[in-house]
Amino acid sequence: MKELTIISGKGGTGKTTVTAAFATLAENKVLADCDVDAADLHLILTPKELARNDFIGGRAPRINYDKCSKCGECFRLCRYDAISFSEETGPEINEFACDCCALCAWACPEKAISMLDTVNGRWFISATRAGKMVHARLGIGEDNSGKLVALVRRQSKQIAETDKLDLIINDGPPGIGCPVTAAITGVDLVLIVTEPTLSGIHDMERVHGLCRHFDIPALICINRYDLNLINTRKIRNYCRENNLELVGEIPLDPVVNKAQVARQSVAEYDCGLVSQVVREMWKKIKRELF
Repeated sequence: MKELTIISGKGGTGKTTVTAAFATLAENKVLADCDVDAADLHLILTPKELARNDFIGGRAPRINYDKCSKCGECFRLCRYDAISFSEETGPEINEFACDCCALCAWACPEKAISMLDTVNGRWFISATRAGKMVHARLGIGEDNSGKLVALVRRQSKQIAETDKLDLIINDGPPGIGCPVTAAITGVDLVLIVTEPTLSGIHDMERVHGLCRHFDIPALICINRYDLNLINTRKIRNYCRENNLELVGEIPLDPVVNKAQVARQSVAEYDCGLVSQVVREMWKKIKRELF
């Protein structure tokens, strides 16, 4: 079993567009949308939900008012100003301001505050025309997205093992933080999708540094390469200097938007040269994987 993660370093480079194309080109695979903060692979693949589960990613304080003596100790100690207090009603916790540090639970002399498991989001197993997909939705303002990414990957591996599949394709999150680390750790290959902008180049370099830190082989793809040919040359030079294979340069073409409106990948919709380049990219990546 091989595992490919597609990342970008920044949002909006076309990472999910490439992932959806590979999903429809690859055989004997399972898909995992690891961008749990803003998942969008489902917009192209129109999944049919097979299973839904809660994601319990942490614990939050809850007050038992039957035990509370209204001493105000929790209010005085909370450094996040997440607890309001009045002598009539006692303490009240603002769940949006609370950092779930548990100091109030430890400090309460009456043991009236307990740390309880909380539902931070949901994860799904769905059927798509490109095969099964594991995806998730993190709750608004919730953290622990790295844990949810790890859960999505773990479930996709279980499906691959049960269904005897050869490949897992992960649509990774943007950036270089905890969710990205959770999406690339232990995979066989990373494809970095970048764009010829200053922010695109900067973030490509950062995310490539993350791959080198974990000793994960990486390939580069330039999306909308003809948007700025000077910056495209800079990316080519970076690849040469760092011994990175540039597997594809996708041209800018409005027909890609038409494919997305039709909820089809650029491998399914006739996008001319764009479709041709993406198909050639997939052939190169298959050779690297297998």
